[in-house]
Amino acid sequence: MRTRIVSGGQTGADRGGLDAAIALGLPHGGWCPRGRRAEDGKIPGRYKLRETGSAEYPERTELNMKESDGTVLFSRGPLEGGSAFTANLARKHQKPLLHIDLGKVGALEAEQILLSWLSENEVAVLNVAGSRENKAPGIQRLVMEIVAHAMRRRHEGS
Repeated sequence: MRTRIVSGGQTGADRGGLDAAIALGLPHGGWCPRGRRAEDGKIPGRYKLRETGSAEYPERTELNMKESDGTVLFSRGPLEGGSAFTANLARKHQKPLLHIDLGKVGALEAEQILLSWLSENEVAVLNVAGSRENKAPGIQRLVMEIVAHAMRRRHEGS
């Protein structure tokens, strides 16, 4: 199954998921706040994000949630802030939700957990979200590797 990846384009886990899609040539995109603002400035066009009508993050989070078949949240530690909000939205919309705490599992185990969850929940459109780069340095690259390896293995298995 060819997965499409959506995300809000913030630094960290969001961009890691989109970077994986770009590296693998997978369809990708999603929603970002009007003005394309992120903690490091304007979100680059390569992520193919559409702007919401609002400059606030909750609207883009809900649109990405609704557009997806399921959400994976990556963090180092418990969910907080925007990640906790995203988890609550997943429950509200009754969408499959997976939280991977990279403080508790390594990359290989995270990849296996994600691959199994994708299959069990028949996720074709995956929303990737989680910690920002300033809260969890290195998470963008790590999420990119985990998602890319899981997607590669998923494609090889189909």
